[in-house]
Amino acid sequence: MRGLETLAAAAAAAYLLLVLPAHAYFGLTRREALIQFPVLASSTNPAHGKAHLKQCDLLRLSSKQKRLCRREPGLAEALRDAIRLGIVECQYQFRNERWNCSLDGRSNLLNQSFKETAFLYAVSSAALTHSLARACSVGRMERCTCDDSPDLENRKAWQWGVCGDNLKFSIRFLKNFLGQRKVGKDLQAKVDMHNTNMGIKAVKNGLKTTCKCHGVSGSCAVRTCWKQLSPFHETGRLLKLRYDHAVKVLSTSNDAMDHSELARPQRHGRLSKGTAALRPTDLVYMEDSPTFCSPSKFSVGTAGRTCSREVNCDSMCCGRGYNTQSRMVTFACHCQVQWCCYVECQQCMQEEVVYTCK
Repeated sequence: MRGLETLAAAAAAAYLLLVLPAHAYFGLTRREALIQFPVLASSTNPAHGKAHLKQCDLLRLSSKQKRLCRREPGLAEALRDAIRLGIVECQYQFRNERWNCSLDGRSNLLNQSFKETAFLYAVSSAALTHSLARACSVGRMERCTCDDSPDLENRKAWQWGVCGDNLKFSIRFLKNFLGQRKVGKDLQAKVDMHNTNMGIKAVKNGLKTTCKCHGVSGSCAVRTCWKQLSPFHETGRLLKLRYDHAVKVLSTSNDAMDHSELARPQRHGRLSKGTAALRPTDLVYMEDSPTFCSPSKFSVGTAGRTCSREVNCDSMCCGRGYNTQSRMVTFACHCQVQWCCYVECQQCMQEEVVYTCK
């Protein structure tokens, strides 16, 4: 069985594109295509009744996952939020790269073991972890509430309108939902699982304790503390850094134990056998990535992409050169605050030079 197949989606007009073809974790295969379905209203609104059941039915889930989804009215919405969160952050982090996290070629990428595949696994599991923890703290999920750390006073937290993000429940629920299994000799599954767990750890490492003082004249007679997740953009930046330093792994066979392991190449061609050399914070991959310069089954290439002449045109345009075009753009200028309640601006125009790859 293979590891988690990445959740990947984008909000486009009134639709979300959802990739939920999965092996081991989601109980599906890698042959599923993109699914398109309308954005549904929040299931937490009583007026929508059993709307969450319809949302669960629209997701490609295993039988077990669908049962869990139907029992958790807020889960489908949390999954939808995770999809949006993951794809938006992925596209932001790769906005200046040849591969820009486009949905085009996504399913083919997920069949490989590139650095980009590793990032998709990590950012998707991180988005799931983050969204589930936040869903608990804002009251969307019926079976969880604020963080229940023994050193925090949840009752006071609720009283003051502060609720800790419940990361412990999120991780515990996620492991049950994904149904992690032993991967045996499947090296690709080992890689996928490692990158999935790395995404979860990235969110966990960003958890911090925030405190607020209450009392007369600003004194700290009462101190309320809660657990708070870092903004997901910080997690995305960390994952992009791990992508930039991703580790290529090889496979070795352990005949005595009758199983295969991952190995990290060392200097002078030597191998460090076993997984001990791999850090839990490493993103790992097994195959060299394509250039993403020309249209292929993995991407549409970089022709027509906007670039910055000083920063990345040479790299993004793959030596083909770029076109230069001038255009006039309108922007707000000479803004002034008017008595008492609004800002008044003039409309100015300026010439803007745009560079696009040939």
